[in-house]
Amino acid sequence: MSDRPTTGRAAAPPRAGFTVARASPADWKQVVEWTALEGWNPGRADAACFHVADPAGFFVGRLGGRIVSAISLVTYSPEYAFLGYYLVHPEHRGTGLGLATWTAALPHAGSRTIGLDAVPAQQSTYTRAGFAPAYTNVRYSGRPRPPAAPTAPPAGALVPVDASHLDAIAAYDRTGFPADRRAFLTAWLTAPDHTARVLLRDGAVAGYGVIRPAHQGRRVGPLFAASPEIAASLVSGLAARTGAAAVAIDMPDINKPAIAMAERIGLKPSFETARMYTGSDPKVDYAGLFGVTSLELG
Repeated sequence: MSDRPTTGRAAAPPRAGFTVARASPADWKQVVEWTALEGWNPGRADAACFHVADPAGFFVGRLGGRIVSAISLVTYSPEYAFLGYYLVHPEHRGTGLGLATWTAALPHAGSRTIGLDAVPAQQSTYTRAGFAPAYTNVRYSGRPRPPAAPTAPPAGALVPVDASHLDAIAAYDRTGFPADRRAFLTAWLTAPDHTARVLLRDGAVAGYGVIRPAHQGRRVGPLFAASPEIAASLVSGLAARTGAAAVAIDMPDINKPAIAMAERIGLKPSFETARMYTGSDPKVDYAGLFGVTSLELG
């Protein structure tokens, strides 16, 4: 997620001694702690998994040896990258450090299409920086319950994910994500305290989802499914397996059945961001996309 960009507005030159360099996993733990203070509610194991996606795609700015800014720009393929974690410590906002961090990191994406999720107040700033809105991700939160008028359960077996499923899940995931992300998924699906379930129909993947502990409650993502009934079954199964009192799912409003499903199981909208891209929208199967993995890495 990108919260407080400074591109497109005048800013003072960065202070003397300010440097931007690639972040280590230890550096990034501090950045994730900042996002918790900002109310982004990150997952507790996010940082370690995110570095697997692109170890060179995380940057921090330092002033006097202290981390004061951050940005991630993860390259998933030769065609696609995702920007997130763009923030500056509150003590240093409005001083030009954010823009300097952005400028130092942006070449890492090369000529790739870049995606990001922008909070409403900053969308016009990203538009000036060359991003165009594609759709809105709406965070639905609450205690999931069965639909008021339940339908027959989806045919298939809802089972825990294990190593034998990884190839098939990675192939299925590619229908709802703009690039292959096998390495990231392997870490995400098997991380400590991450619970993953896959629905198999005649041996083929018809949906999968992951739930993880966050600083507040539990987050579900990704949530990909062949139908709203399968998506609801995954949410119910994941919540029951972990004893989750409340869940949060970032759902694309372009998938109207997904929004309707969330409301049927008792979730309420609580937050939204705009998915924006440089260049054209890298089309995916929006009908099967019920919840994005994270607002920081897409």
